[in-house]
Amino acid sequence: MRDKRQPSKKSQPPQTTDEDHGAGLRRLTEAEQHGPTFRIGTRLRNYFLTGLIIVGPVGITLYVVYWFIELVDAWVKPFVPEKYLPETYLPFTVPGVGLMFSITALMVIGALTANLFGRTLVSYGEMMLDRMPVVRNVYGALKQIFETVLSQSNNTFQNVGLIEYPRRGLYAIVFISTDTKGEIKERADNGDGLLSVFLPTTPNPTSGFLLFVPQRDVVILDMSVEEAAKLVISAGLVVPDYQKTLKGLADKARPQRRKKPVPAETA
Repeated sequence: MRDKRQPSKKSQPPQTTDEDHGAGLRRLTEAEQHGPTFRIGTRLRNYFLTGLIIVGPVGITLYVVYWFIELVDAWVKPFVPEKYLPETYLPFTVPGVGLMFSITALMVIGALTANLFGRTLVSYGEMMLDRMPVVRNVYGALKQIFETVLSQSNNTFQNVGLIEYPRRGLYAIVFISTDTKGEIKERADNGDGLLSVFLPTTPNPTSGFLLFVPQRDVVILDMSVEEAAKLVISAGLVVPDYQKTLKGLADKARPQRRKKPVPAETA
């Protein structure tokens, strides 16, 4: 007869060997040894990346500014008399002297060409350039670019939009310049209106394509031109905060809702 007090096989605890105990202790020891080291290494890496994010843009900006100042000084200083250079009286070189002389010279030229005499000289100079076959094309293109970029009366770009480019299903950011005018509008417009847009390239947004797109094919975005430029330059890594934009629009809409009169209930 079977003894009922005898424990069954299911109730017996699993038997462990000395080898299993040794393996468990080794895993625990390795976790205790490598855990803090791993956390310290991760923290040091995060510190390094944070410092790189802070110092990188500042350092590159300072380097570009210094390079530009040195470039202008190398061009302008040979034309400046030595008695006006600080190096003549100081034992060290002062950077930015050529840049200051360049800014002053540009202001003087702008003041001289603002009157009738200066505009007449400029007109005669442009007439002489127009007679040169190759020079007139280069001068005309550069003049138009500078007038467009540096003009203070018109905004270069109005809005930011999305178009399907280079094929359906793929979207690209474009900067909307203005409504298409002239011969292109008369010959290509099918009645819906055309927009002149600039499609920038990544990561250099100064180059791109000029496209004339129907208005119905352009999706106007809420982001600003500066935010879109950052998005293009960073290759999509710097994305503007869309929720913040929505919150701003909602805050502007709340006062308008409060001002609206509540309609009276009709029986």
